[in-house]
Amino acid sequence: MQQFLRALHERLQGLEPAGLRVVIGFDGFVDEIVDAVDRRQSFAEYARMTTMEQFGRRVLEAAGLSTNIELVPKGLKLGGNGPIMANALVKCGTSVTYMGALGTPNIHPVFGELVEGCSEVYSLAEPGHTHAVEFDDGKIMLGKMGGIHDVTWASLQAAVGEERLKEAFSDCHLAATLNWTMTPHLPEIWKGLLGLLSAREGGEKPFLFVDLCDPGKRQPEDILKALAAIGEFSRFYRVILGLNRKEASEVAKARQLSLSKPAEGADLEEIVRALGEDLGLWCLMVHPVAEAGAYLEGEYYHVQGPFTAKPRLTTGAGDNFNAGFCLGLMLKLKVEQCLALGKALSGFYVRQMRSPSWDELVDFVALWAEKHGKEF
Repeated sequence: MQQFLRALHERLQGLEPAGLRVVIGFDGFVDEIVDAVDRRQSFAEYARMTTMEQFGRRVLEAAGLSTNIELVPKGLKLGGNGPIMANALVKCGTSVTYMGALGTPNIHPVFGELVEGCSEVYSLAEPGHTHAVEFDDGKIMLGKMGGIHDVTWASLQAAVGEERLKEAFSDCHLAATLNWTMTPHLPEIWKGLLGLLSAREGGEKPFLFVDLCDPGKRQPEDILKALAAIGEFSRFYRVILGLNRKEASEVAKARQLSLSKPAEGADLEEIVRALGEDLGLWCLMVHPVAEAGAYLEGEYYHVQGPFTAKPRLTTGAGDNFNAGFCLGLMLKLKVEQCLALGKALSGFYVRQMRSPSWDELVDFVALWAEKHGKEF
């Protein structure tokens, strides 16, 4: 692995993300990062809940009674799967067009960095709001939808126009549509885009990255319809479905896949292969916290990621991984290198609480190679 990382670092030094064209949509949230208080020592000092089990236990112990859980605000940041992924790609130097719920008539200030860095921004609606309760072993996202219901095919047409939509989703290296779970009209938008697109003559198809984004609250039949719609884009793109480990289990159950264990406990390689073979997309990728696997053209690929037991920020880590993985694909890296680049970008993010520049990302890969096998 150490030799692999050094080879990746050497490869990255000769690459340049500038000139890569990306279009992303369609959500937008204001994320309020909060601690859940376990015990207070004073008005100024408290011990936070460090694990999701602590939080869950506190709730379960109050079943049939009541309880109070204090949330301490730690800061506001841009949120939504689309804006976070877009911002990560902007910071690495790609040219990004963003379309989504960033605020109307004025864009919310929390998206200022994204707007400044994008080549184009089209805001369709007011953003949602999320209380992101952070723990050392994960997070709980308590979301309020806000104007996400107003992100429709009609509002997209009105804000962008059909000609620009067709151009943006055709003349790109990567298109990404994210957060199907919380964007209720996304199937309608997919249908509208499919009606605009035409097959590219000659050359490679661009990439389309799709992230369902925690579909646990959606009905299995809705998940199946979404997967069928995603497959239709294979006429125009090399389609990538990205999932975290929980999402992979939910999709496997919706597809009623036969695995050696229940989906939640299945080996990563087994569930990635099973989903990849079943769905028939160009690429199926799954990214647990400490590793990542992908199934592409009949082959399974895997990397272990840089691990830290004390992440400073986890909200958005998966979106940063997705950005790094897709960036690797656009830069024509090998699949394992794309997975490693995703782990490096998310690894930087959870440690530094921000997405890296391209140079910082390259340096992080070098540090990862140096520290391989050790927590850092």
